[in-house]
Amino acid sequence: MSRKEIGSADGAARVSRPMGTGAAVGVTVSVLTVANLADNRWAPSFGVLTAVVVSALLLGVLFRAGGTWADAGLDAATLKRGARWAMVLIGLVGVGYAAAALLPATRGLFADERYGGLTGGQVALRVLVTVPVGTVLLEEVAFRGVLYGLVRRAGGAVWATAVSSLLFGLWHVLPSLGLATDKPALTPVFGRSAFGAALAVVAVVLFTGAAGALFCELRRRSGSLLAPMGLHWAVNAFGYLAGFLLR
Repeated sequence: MSRKEIGSADGAARVSRPMGTGAAVGVTVSVLTVANLADNRWAPSFGVLTAVVVSALLLGVLFRAGGTWADAGLDAATLKRGARWAMVLIGLVGVGYAAAALLPATRGLFADERYGGLTGGQVALRVLVTVPVGTVLLEEVAFRGVLYGLVRRAGGAVWATAVSSLLFGLWHVLPSLGLATDKPALTPVFGRSAFGAALAVVAVVLFTGAAGALFCELRRRSGSLLAPMGLHWAVNAFGYLAGFLLR
């Protein structure tokens, strides 16, 4: 074999060699950091486009690290089961939200200053496009798909859940800034001071981290990303609907 052929073979071997798990997780976290800043600071109006591009990019990272569609929770063999889980969860959330909206004691929890100027068309856009694509697609592919799949291959489901949920909680730091004043039900709890605002952020990180653990468990039990996707969409979308209808 000539020197040129040896060099070509070495180059092909380097290209085909899978990315290490640590490197893949590092790339994933870096991409998500940029995406978080883009969504909340630099270009929030391009959230749907950002979600599609980042989701595709992160799946590419998973495959480059030797992962499969099954590692992402998107294996064709489990999609029907995941869809059944999703439909049941959506129904349960719908019933729970309807009950909470009808009870005077809990109706005030849906009040949110951010819904004040929304039209019916804008709410429909959020429920049918922004939430399922801009929020659910990106977050589920990133945290319960790619990150969970990468870490589980290396360290098992417990570590995958812990890492994914911790990062999912931190993902919500920027979106939660100002939450204590946006939701009137939270203002008496946290007040309007900087310290109260910081406590609200910590509470959101803890709550979303716990929600992330629940989503991971749904992913594990169903074997499909569709189960947490369904619950995630229902919680966010029905929240928009209830907040809009009860404003």
